[in-house]
Order: sequence, then structure tokens, then C-alpha cells
Amino acid sequence: MGTQRLLGLVLLVAGAVLLYFGLQSTESVSEKLVEGFTGRYSDGTMAYLVGGAIAGALGLALLLFGKRR
Repeated sequence: MGTQRLLGLVLLVAGAVLLYFGLQSTESVSEKLVEGFTGRYSDGTMAYLVGGAIAGALGLALLLFGKRR
């Protein structure tokens, strides 16, 4: 397995973990209160969700289109 594909796998797993924690934090009581008052999620939760989505997309792209031997 090439370096790019290994990096893609690591990014894909890291993105999945970040998305999991981001989705779990959207269900917390404090997050529901913040969303109720402001109409949006907190900055920390958004960082998990956006970071996880970006890392997952980059990881998937590297796995699919990375250099092949």
C-alpha cells in the first residue's frame, strides 16, 4: 500500500471519528440549549462536524484516486 493510500485511510478513519463525536455532541443537553437560543450549534460542535466531513472527503479521494503502483 502506497503512502498516499495509507494517508487516505488514516484521514477517512479520523473523519469518521470526528463526525461521530460531532453528532454525539449535537444531542447533549447544553448543545440543545445553545441551539434553542441561537438557532445554531456551538463553534466546537461545528468544528467537529466540518472537520470530520473534510477529513473524510479527503481520505476517500486519496483512497480512490491516490497513486497506484
